[in-house]
Amino acid sequence: MENNILSCIGNTPLVQLKSVVGDNCAQVFVKCEFMNPTGSIKDRMALHIIEAAEKKGLLKPGGTIVENTSGNTGLSLAMVAAVKGYKAIFTLPDKMSQEKINMIKSFGAEVVVTPTDVPGDSPDHYVNKAKKIAQNTPNSFYVDQYHNQDNIEAHYQSTGPEIWDQTNGEFDYFVAGTGTGGTVSGVGKFLNEKNENIKVIGVDPYGSVHYHYFYTQKLVQPHVYKVEGIGEDILCKAMDFSVVNEMVQTNDQQAFSMARRLVREEGLFCGGSSGAIVHAAVELAKTLPRDKKIITLLTDSGSRYISKFLSDQWMNDHGFLNMENSLGTVNDILVNKDYVPVISINDQSSIKEAIELMKESDVSQLPLVNTKNKILGIIHHDDIFDALRSQKIQEHHPVDSIMQEALGLASLDTTIEDLYKIFYKGRVAIVLENSKPKAIITKFDMIEYLMTKEGKET
Repeated sequence: MENNILSCIGNTPLVQLKSVVGDNCAQVFVKCEFMNPTGSIKDRMALHIIEAAEKKGLLKPGGTIVENTSGNTGLSLAMVAAVKGYKAIFTLPDKMSQEKINMIKSFGAEVVVTPTDVPGDSPDHYVNKAKKIAQNTPNSFYVDQYHNQDNIEAHYQSTGPEIWDQTNGEFDYFVAGTGTGGTVSGVGKFLNEKNENIKVIGVDPYGSVHYHYFYTQKLVQPHVYKVEGIGEDILCKAMDFSVVNEMVQTNDQQAFSMARRLVREEGLFCGGSSGAIVHAAVELAKTLPRDKKIITLLTDSGSRYISKFLSDQWMNDHGFLNMENSLGTVNDILVNKDYVPVISINDQSSIKEAIELMKESDVSQLPLVNTKNKILGIIHHDDIFDALRSQKIQEHHPVDSIMQEALGLASLDTTIEDLYKIFYKGRVAIVLENSKPKAIITKFDMIEYLMTKEGKET
C-alpha cells in the first residue's frame, strides 16, 4: 500500500519487441515509461526536481511552480503540485495536442498557449514566456528543465539503475530521444560508469538542432516538425553530449508510422516520440547480429494523441498515410533508377579539394560528411564562387567554412508529393539511410519515374 501516487513513479516493465523487429536482427527491448502515473517518463524528473528545490529552499509552501513544456512535463509537474499543494502555471507551444492541454488543466493548473513557429529569442517563445511569468509571480519556482542539472540527476538515480538491474547489465546499446536531454544524459552517464562498452545512441527529429550540433558544434536553423516531445530548437544544458556515442535522425513519417505499428502489432499504447526512438532502434537492429541487445524507451502514452497521429483522418490530412492514389515514394524511384553512390566530401577537406572533386565528378553540389559518413551539410558551386569573389575565404580554408544546412533531405519512405516540395524550393533531394547519404534525386529523376509509372498504368 502506497502513501500517495508519487510513490508509484518508476519501476516500469521492460518488454521485448517481436512483430516490428526482423527475425535476423538484434533483440530490441522497450522500457514502458508510459506506465508511470501520468503516462510519461517525465514523472521521474518532475518529482526529483521539485523535491530537490524543496530541500534547497527554492520552493516554499504555498508557492507556484512555473515551467515551459511540450505537455508531458507540465502534466507530471501538475500532478506533483496537486499532491504537494502548490499552484502551477505552464506554457505550451500551439502544436501540442488538445488532450495534453486538457489533462494539465484537469489537475487545476493554468496553461498559457504560445506560437510554435517563432525564433528562440522571441518573447513569445514558450521558454521566454515562462521565464517572464516566473519573474512576475511572487513566491514562484521556475523549473527550467532544459538547463536544470537535477533533470539529469533524476535519470542517473532512477532510470539508469532500473535498466541495469532489469538486464543484469547484459546489453549492448541504449537508444533514447534528445528533448531536454535529461534522459539520455542521466542514463548515459550511469551506463558509461558501469560499462563503457555499452553504446549510447541519441535520436533527434529532422528540424531539431541536436544532431548537427553533436557532429559540428555548430547551431543550424531549426524548422517545425510535428512529432511532439522530442528534439529542440535551442541548446539545453541538460543535454550532455559527452555521454553520447552517436546521433541519428528520424522524420515525422517514420515516427508516426512506427508508433501506430507499436499500438496495432505489439499492443503498446505509446506516443509519437516513442515511435521515433523505436524506429531508430529497429534500424540499428538490422545492422547487428541476433545476439546483440538494444534497450530503448517508450516515453509517453498514446492517450495524448487520439485526435492526432492515431487518427487516420489526421494522418491523411497531413499526408502521412499512403493513400490508394499516392504517386509513390523515394524508394520507388530508386528501384527504377540506376543510381550511383553519393559523391561527398569530408568536412575537414579544403575548398580547393572540393573544387577539384566537383570538376572531376561533374557535379554542382557536394554533401559534407564526417568520418562516420554522417551528413553535416552541403556546399554548392555558387557558395564557393560567392565566397571567393568576396574574398571571405581562400582555397586552403576548410570546406565547412562555407557549408550550408542540408535542407533537401529525404528518406526512403518520403512521398513523391513531399519530394515535389523540395524541388519547388529549387533544391535536389539527398536521400538518407541510417543518417548516411544513399543517393541524390533530381527533378529529372522524378519526371522520368512518373513517365515510366504512367506508361505502366496505361
